[in-house]
Amino acid sequence: MSTPNPSTPPLHGILAEFDNPGQLMHAAQSVNKSGYRKFDTFSPFPIHGMDKAMSIRKSKLGWIVLGHGLLGFSGAIAMMYFMSVIDYPLNISGKPFFNAPAWVPVTFELTILLSAFGAVFGMFFLNGLPRLNHPLFGSERFKRATDDGFFLCIESEDPRFEPQAVRDLLNGLGATHVEDIHEE
Repeated sequence: MSTPNPSTPPLHGILAEFDNPGQLMHAAQSVNKSGYRKFDTFSPFPIHGMDKAMSIRKSKLGWIVLGHGLLGFSGAIAMMYFMSVIDYPLNISGKPFFNAPAWVPVTFELTILLSAFGAVFGMFFLNGLPRLNHPLFGSERFKRATDDGFFLCIESEDPRFEPQAVRDLLNGLGATHVEDIHEE
């Protein structure tokens, strides 16, 4: 085995280009069956069934949004209860201090507001954003991913990653171009 060049940046992964979405789908299924877990596919449009082919689990974002919604709901009820019943109770025409129908608009608005915050910030957290640059952006061919290119990248963080074995696998799956992607 050769000694790595100290001036070469560390390897991020190996990128393969495919001719069409069918080949990309087949490649994703094969890479998944080969035991790789740290890989991603890129295409100019969504490909039906790709999540299943890659064995992607359901997102945790729904639970984050639900938790924030419940926090907004209970926070609104607690805030209005404290203000109307404990802190500054006003007897208005003998109406009860705990007047739930009057609290519906504020409760609804705080539930929606905190759910939206949970969705936005949860998405940022789960996607590892903000990330202003990605190693794949350094590849000239990868620019076609938004136009007519179909790509699969196996990351070097994958426990099964062995550069030559990955190159052989991707070439065997019919990749038209395979290139190393280095960190910048």
